[in-house]
Amino acid sequence: MKPLVKPVLGAALTLDMLALQRDWMLSAPRDLEIQSFCLPHALNGDLAPLIARAKQLIDGLTGRIGLHGPYVGFSLDTPDPDVALIAQARMLKALEVCEALGATQMVIHSPVTMWDHGNQQVSPYDAMSQIERVRYTLGPVLKRAEDTGVGLVLENIEDVDPLARCRMVDALKSPALTVSLDTGHAQYAHVMAGAPPVDAYVMAAGKRLSHVHLQDSDGFADRHWHPGDGPLNWLAIFAALRALPQMPRLILEVNDLRNVTRGAVNLAALGLAE
Repeated sequence: MKPLVKPVLGAALTLDMLALQRDWMLSAPRDLEIQSFCLPHALNGDLAPLIARAKQLIDGLTGRIGLHGPYVGFSLDTPDPDVALIAQARMLKALEVCEALGATQMVIHSPVTMWDHGNQQVSPYDAMSQIERVRYTLGPVLKRAEDTGVGLVLENIEDVDPLARCRMVDALKSPALTVSLDTGHAQYAHVMAGAPPVDAYVMAAGKRLSHVHLQDSDGFADRHWHPGDGPLNWLAIFAALRALPQMPRLILEVNDLRNVTRGAVNLAALGLAE
């Protein structure tokens, strides 16, 4: 029997935190998700100094580079065409950052809410119209992503149905759009709204899944605890991940960024990752 190949963990970090964690990020081919360009003030300002600093900090890293895209102040399914144009402009600007840094993945947020879960079951029109509003907002963004080789990954926020954003990805039919999973968000939906357990989200996404935010949570709030510091069944989650055709990028996303390696140590102790 071949020995189990353990996936290498990456992290979601601001540039300030990357400066503190750079030695750990250099210790293996760890994927990086930069989280310094997702807020409006960053994208509205002079990007040149921030991009220059990012280039300096990522120099020498051997993992893949990604970016957390903008999300504050809008939803991808906004019915307001003026707001949709603002959302497009924000995401297109973030794609410019991806191109400047050689980033090949950008996280965007699913617009599906707990409110949608029930309404879309009693009104198929609600689900269809939501997908079409997202198509309107994302159209130019997906085209730019396809042209530049950046993959957009749709992260669950309030998704109660693990297949909701999978259906959205399938309907939009873009090779640049796949699925992301945030384990803590899935746990929140499980506890607060009766959604399936987290490993079921992995299985539902299947081959569409190309990015995972690893965080632990009790489901009461969006805790972003270190994996292993909460109740999540990491053995089941990683068993589901190993069953996929290809391992997604595994990104630690925790609030305790100065001690980001704690979750990595916990998962390594379980024999799940390194």
